Amino acid sequence: MIALENAVILLIEDRDDDVLLVRKALEKAELPNPVYVVRDGGEAIAYLSGEPPYSSRSNHPLPDLILLDLKMPKLDGFEVMTWIRNQPGIRAIPLVVLTSSEDLRDVNRAYALGAISFLVKPLDFQNPVELARVLHQYQQKFKLPHTLRPPSQT
Repeated sequence: MIALENAVILLIEDRDDDVLLVRKALEKAELPNPVYVVRDGGEAIAYLSGEPPYSSRSNHPLPDLILLDLKMPKLDGFEVMTWIRNQPGIRAIPLVVLTSSEDLRDVNRAYALGAISFLVKPLDFQNPVELARVLHQYQQKFKLPHTLRPPSQT
C-alpha cells in the first residue's frame, strides 16, 4: 500500500479557479500530495497513455488517484472515464468526480462508470474536511499493489 501523502494525484480540470480551489483544499487538509494537472479530456488521455509531452514517467507519473471534472472541452469527463475503464493497465485507478452538476443522472452515471466519490464544486472544494475524508477513504479502501509502475532502479 502507498502512504496517502505519497499518492500521486492527477487533476483533470479546465478551469484555473477550480485548480486553485483543489490545491487550497488539499493544503488546508494538510495533504501534501504531488498534484499533476491536465486541462481537458484529450490531455488526460495523452497523460495516462504516456504520449508526448507526457512520455517521461519520472516527470509525469501514473496517478494513484484521479480527480476528474465532468464538463470539459474536447472530451468530457464521462468520455474520459469510459476510456480509462477500458484500459487494462489503468482501469483500476480510483477516480473522484468533481463537478458543478447536481443532476442525479450525472451522479448515477459517474458511479456506474466506477467513480468512488462525487463532489459538487465549489461548495465541497471549500470544505477541506470533505476532500480529506474522500482521500482517506481512498487510502483505506484501495490497497494498490502498484503493478502499474515499473520497479525503481537502485
